[in-house]
Order: sequence, then C-alpha cells, then structure tokens
Amino acid sequence: MELVVQNVNVYLVDKGSGQPMLFLHGVPDTADLWSAVIADLSANYRCLAPDLPGFGRTIAPTHFDCSLENRANFIDELVAAIGVTAPLNLVVHDHGGPYGLAWAVRHPEKVNRIVCMNTFFHSEYRWHMWARIWRTPLLGELSMAMMNWPLFLWELRRGSRKLTRDQISRAYAFRSPMMKQAILRLYRSTDSIIFAGWEDSLLQLTSRVPTLVLWGDHDPYIPRQLADRFGAQSVQHFPDCGHWLPAEASDEVSKRLRAFFSS
Repeated sequence: MELVVQNVNVYLVDKGSGQPMLFLHGVPDTADLWSAVIADLSANYRCLAPDLPGFGRTIAPTHFDCSLENRANFIDELVAAIGVTAPLNLVVHDHGGPYGLAWAVRHPEKVNRIVCMNTFFHSEYRWHMWARIWRTPLLGELSMAMMNWPLFLWELRRGSRKLTRDQISRAYAFRSPMMKQAILRLYRSTDSIIFAGWEDSLLQLTSRVPTLVLWGDHDPYIPRQLADRFGAQSVQHFPDCGHWLPAEASDEVSKRLRAFFSS
C-alpha cells in the first residue's frame, strides 16, 4: 500500500484486521524489521508498518522537515491518511521512538497502549560513535560513502549477537543514496537537548497509558539504563539480545506483545 503524506510517497505494510497497531522502525531499517512479528500478530490485529521518510521504499524530498514537532505531525497525518480513527497500539524501536513518542505526546487521545524497544527520548542521552560521525558535516558523508558490505555486516553483528547474515543482507539491500542522506538528516536534526520538556510530557502520558518496555541488553548504541526512564509499568530485559530485538527474538517479542495488548 502507498500513501502520500507531506509530499512523501509512503510505503506501508497493512496486514490483518482488528485493533490497529502501528510499528515504527529506526536506523538503518525499514518496515521489514517487523515482518516476523506482524506475521504472528496479524491474525488478531490490524498491523501497520511504514517505511519512514527516506527509508527503504518511501520516497521523501531532500528538504523533509525532521524537527521533532514535524515528526509528530507526520505520524498524525499518516494515521489520518490510513483512515484509522480508533486509538492505536504504538510499538517503536530506535529512531521510530522520537517519531512515535512525539506523536503520542501531542495526541494522547489517539494512543491505546505503548511499547518501547531499544529507543530514546531523553535529553541526557549521549550519542554513540557512529552517530557522532554522522552528525559531523563532511565526515558523515565520507562515512556513508565508505560503508560497504563488509563494514555493514561487521557493524550490525557488533550490535546484535543473533541477527543472521540473511537478515543483515536484506537490510543492506535497501541502502540507497536517498536513505544515506535521510540518515544524516535525521541524526543532524536530533540533538538530545530537543527532548527537554518532551520527556516530562511523555512521563505524564505513560503514567496514564499502559506502557511496556522490551529491551535487548547487549546494545552498544543505547545504554540499558534508559530502559527504566520511560515510566513504563513493566520493563522486561532480554539478556542475550542486542539492539535489533524484534528481529532477534521475534517469537518471544510477539508472545509478550500479545499478552500485553490482550491483558
């Protein structure tokens, strides 16, 4: 399914029926991150997963506004374009967090439940090495040009003990000049300080909206201590998993999502 939102041609996975569930991926991923989870949950839920602007099959203009406010606006316009009116179950990972959580803060009445996986929404968060490189003009462009298959394979295996070579290969296949620029633009628009104020509003929201955190502990990009900073009623750790939890432990993630959303 394809939609046009803010002059962005959005590729959207729309599978199943029932209560709507919105899945938002991060870097360097696409909606395919959720494929195995959606295959399981779509028997009971309407599962919606877009490629975010500039990623994978979603074509975005080079001037797409990556401010936190517009990321919230983009998700709200996307939900409206899909035609969903019932409150959504929101599931976010990595940079999908700022997109989805900003939207939830601005539109709390549209959110039923929230699940956070290895993501961030905190003003004290400090960027990992690659993020610091990508946020630096010229150096970021150079690193993108040099990110070949062997380096990509090594890096994702550093971030995850369980991703298969095939999973990494499929992610690499989506890399394009557009996606590389989208990654740079996203990181350069995300100073941690922008979350000041927003993070307090999120805690007010999660004190009212049932929230679950699922966290892969072997994550070299986002420290496990942040798992406790979302105000979630339940924080569940996966000691043997890394950054890409939905792909590494899809069966167990599906099981816990099903239990959370049906409780």
